[in-house]
Amino acid sequence: MCNLKRQLLAGPYVLWMAGFILLPVIMILYYAFTTTGGDFTFLNVSSITFSVHLKALTLSFKLALICTVICLALSYPLAMILNNMKAKSQGFVVFIFILPMWMNFMLRILAWRMLLSNNGVINSLLDTLGLPGIDILNTPTAVVFCMVYDFLPFMILPIYNSMARIQADIIEAARDLGAGNLTIFFKIIVPLTMSGVISGIIMVFVPALTSFAVSDLLGGGKVLLIGNVIEQAFMQEYNWNLGSGLSFVLMIFVIASMALMNSRGEENGAGVW
Repeated sequence: MCNLKRQLLAGPYVLWMAGFILLPVIMILYYAFTTTGGDFTFLNVSSITFSVHLKALTLSFKLALICTVICLALSYPLAMILNNMKAKSQGFVVFIFILPMWMNFMLRILAWRMLLSNNGVINSLLDTLGLPGIDILNTPTAVVFCMVYDFLPFMILPIYNSMARIQADIIEAARDLGAGNLTIFFKIIVPLTMSGVISGIIMVFVPALTSFAVSDLLGGGKVLLIGNVIEQAFMQEYNWNLGSGLSFVLMIFVIASMALMNSRGEENGAGVW
């Protein structure tokens, strides 16, 4: 009877997963391997080898990798500083990091578009200080800048949670045994926070790789990512078959990247904590 109640309670979640996860994936697979007439074909999937699509995929991977590296370089020291704060201060600082995520994603992008424009706040401030202005709008630099801003909390929070679970007794025991700060950092802190690092990398790299709104608004049509190509195939060309074929390739690429990161994490002992 108890198992039956649990199954009934799980029913809504099963329906949700079937309707919003399984069914869309099945539709993508169907359109990816069929023509507009319903005939089977590999042309939609193999179109990723076209120069324009391959160039967009390469640029997407490059910008996503740069964004992930910058987020990791900023998040690790920030997480360490946050972990060493008093308990009351920690909650406030975490709130500050999460606060921008409460704002609409598109509004944040448009805000950065206004800030980075030639007549924006940043250039106006530089002009007031007598410094030369910057012209990075409609460039990959602006896209990476906004990606880092949007995805930085996804890197900080898992690393911070991993650090918060490290018991102070372990650090004190290492110091009693004569370990220095560098030894403690590389031999204790880094291995014990590797699970958070892996989670953060996945949570930043995947949305950065598949992003299209940031490059669309801050790239000015000059920064074409694979997400933009897919979005154009669906929304402008109404070619669901081509869009699904490219989406399938991107989905395989994302799954392979996640599997690779998880395997590296298991080799380094991540996932234990």
